Amino acid sequence: MRTTLKIVIPLIVSVAAVSLFFAAYQVRTEKRLLRNDLSRRAEILGESLQESVEPLLDRGAEKNLQRLVERFGQREHLKGVAVYNGAGAALAITPGLSQVFRLRPGTATRAFQKNAGVGGFLSAQQSPSLNAEEAAPMHIYALPLHRNGEVVGVLALFHDTSYIDVQVSRTLRDSLLSALFQTLLITGLALVLVRVTFTEPLTRTANWLRTLRMGQPTPTSELPKGEILDEIHREVTHLAHDLHTARAVAEVEARLRESNASIWTAERLRVSLRNKLQEKPLFLVSNREPYMHVFNEKDKSIEMIVPASGVVTALEPILLACNGTWIANGSGDADREVVDERDHLRVPPDRPSYTLRRVWLSDEEDKGYYEGFSNEGLWPLAHIAHTRPIFRPEDWLQYHKINRRFADAVLEEMEGTESPILLAQDYHFALLPRMVKDARPDARVAIFWHIPWPNAEVFGICPWQRELVDGLLGADLIGFHVQSHCNNFLETVDRALEALTEWDRFAACGLTPSAWRSRRIPMRSARRAAPAKNAPRFATRCASRLHSSAWAWIALITPRESSNASAPWNAFSS
Repeated sequence: MRTTLKIVIPLIVSVAAVSLFFAAYQVRTEKRLLRNDLSRRAEILGESLQESVEPLLDRGAEKNLQRLVERFGQREHLKGVAVYNGAGAALAITPGLSQVFRLRPGTATRAFQKNAGVGGFLSAQQSPSLNAEEAAPMHIYALPLHRNGEVVGVLALFHDTSYIDVQVSRTLRDSLLSALFQTLLITGLALVLVRVTFTEPLTRTANWLRTLRMGQPTPTSELPKGEILDEIHREVTHLAHDLHTARAVAEVEARLRESNASIWTAERLRVSLRNKLQEKPLFLVSNREPYMHVFNEKDKSIEMIVPASGVVTALEPILLACNGTWIANGSGDADREVVDERDHLRVPPDRPSYTLRRVWLSDEEDKGYYEGFSNEGLWPLAHIAHTRPIFRPEDWLQYHKINRRFADAVLEEMEGTESPILLAQDYHFALLPRMVKDARPDARVAIFWHIPWPNAEVFGICPWQRELVDGLLGADLIGFHVQSHCNNFLETVDRALEALTEWDRFAACGLTPSAWRSRRIPMRSARRAAPAKNAPRFATRCASRLHSSAWAWIALITPRESSNASAPWNAFSS
């Protein structure tokens, strides 16, 4: 009740103040209108009488003047009429007027002196009278009377204005009653609305949170609905979900400690990545974006959807755990509407944990790079499908152009980061590792090839096999699904680059087409043995089934300390 009063009392004061202000304004306006109306009627009547009185002054007919003022003195609200000579004495006066007005009043004197009509309102205190009973508010309007062009007298009209005060009092009374009624009505409605809209929903929400805190969750359907509290409910729901998740994680960790088990959990992943990355950001590049924004066809509102993608499912936990940056193709028709000036967007929407950087492609570029070279060329070639792979020079140019655009975006995001770590995804970016490595030799680059790698004879069908292989060898780590794909890749390297491959050590020596320098490339399979501890950082390593244990990528391409060098790798290789 106290909270309700805190909300309602200011509203009551505000409504009452506004109502009183409006009442005062209405009374003032009513009084002004009535006075203006009286002044206008006095002027019209005075001008009419002036035309009748001036001829009588010429003949000196005082009796006719008296009959005239008596006849006009019987009008509504007209208290009387008086005619004064130049000396200020009354020539004719309505019998009902006070004897005080037998001498010219100040208003008439000013009209005589100015030779113009003069009017004015007098209150009861200002009205000249012999006793208090005769005192009444009035309006006096005086006009000069002329004879042969000279002012010889004054015509004065006296109106009783007490009816104006009566009318203003009634208006004030009605306005105050109306203000009181409005205040009571609005106060009652406010009390009901505050109780229904705020007090009861907040009480139910507090009870719901209390049950969650006590470990007795209730269905979220019991939460109150309403536009005003939707945002609060959304955040409260996320808070409840986080609380439930934290309890579940704590229970899992307790059971694992009890059983001395070593199983990866989301919390262990977060701690492992934090220790491994040492607060450095992680960068990931893929063609598919984890969140897409599209326009609703009905009302053109913007909706957020999660594309169906195994890459997103496998790799988003890594970004959530380390607050990294995901560079991807902005393919939604409303994607441009929600990013900032740097094409950045914090995601997920309910709990922003990492940055999504969108790269823009035109329809022509997407057709050549994605639909053409990637899906009509590399995909059927790698799968040795019945559909013949199609390689067009114009598609290759678009593929190279888009790989360069993504590489530039990656390098832009890496600015200011020492020894950054990049995870590239799939056959869409075979050229990107070399482009990044040439610009940032200190970067640790890994790429996972999500489709099979065919044997060397089949891959030789591609007219640009040397460029593709050289681009992949820019990475420090290349991942495939199975060991046979690793073997096929090594055979392709041996044939395409004329490299000397040492199969017993999974190493190769040769010249790379782009760098044209001698380089020893040791290769290791994740299923066979851990990489040599003294392997050079620039060496490319080949591993299989990396996508099933995504954090093994970081274990391979980051410097390993002697105290925990084998733990992530052993967990991966098992």
